Amino acid sequence: MHHGLSHGLIRWGVALLAGAVLAASAQAQAACKTLLASGNPQYPPYLWRDADHDTRLIGAIAELAEWLGNELGVTIELRYVGNWARVQEETRAGRVDMIAGAFFTLPRTEYMDYAMLPFRETRSVIIQREGATFPYQRWEDLVSRKGLTVINNSFGQAFDRFANESLSLAKVSSLDQALQMLERGRADYLVYEDSPAEAYIARLGLRSLRLMPTPVAQEQLYVTVSHRSPCNTPELRGALTRAMFKLRQNKLMNGFVDRGVQLWKEQERKGL
Repeated sequence: MHHGLSHGLIRWGVALLAGAVLAASAQAQAACKTLLASGNPQYPPYLWRDADHDTRLIGAIAELAEWLGNELGVTIELRYVGNWARVQEETRAGRVDMIAGAFFTLPRTEYMDYAMLPFRETRSVIIQREGATFPYQRWEDLVSRKGLTVINNSFGQAFDRFANESLSLAKVSSLDQALQMLERGRADYLVYEDSPAEAYIARLGLRSLRLMPTPVAQEQLYVTVSHRSPCNTPELRGALTRAMFKLRQNKLMNGFVDRGVQLWKEQERKGL
């Protein structure tokens, strides 16, 4: 009798536990109908803040996020949460579920998973001031110069290591600040990605700045999911990989980027 009772209690305990686990999992699934995403907010034509809505991010990656949400059957809410360094902190803490647009670096794998298959290859270049240029062909050409970049911006694992070991590279908080410092002669060069740099140079009217033709790095952009996001499941990661495969097969990103360029130019014309 006593033996049967203890078995009954164990079964009851297991059933209660199973019920709690199911309830928690149902709750997590319900919560995961909306995922909070963010990205680098100074990244035209890929991503930037909407002048009319402070917390909204717009551009090619915003279109990608909307398309991805439809593919996955969830709402991906793309929101401005701060600068690029802050976005990475929030993702590490699990307060942001996804980053839309990150290069692969080993330190970042400690707090987020990369969706297999990148959605875009980007070129990082050296920007110099006309009248104060120097020949650039390879990384070693930068060693004796004073450089600038934006804080927490990666140019891929290999260049990041070289920069740490061999370059004098000051880090500032924003791209527009870095470009204006370069124009004022506060540094010999700036390293950044070509599309966002061109977009900001045009908007700020910095006519003396030139992008060097030889890229520093060519890096892939990925969608990532925070380790601490309750929505980070094997099912979500699998669905993301299938969606990224479809995106690439159908070459959809080209259209998103073209529309991002148009949108940035329209806002520029309006003086936003």
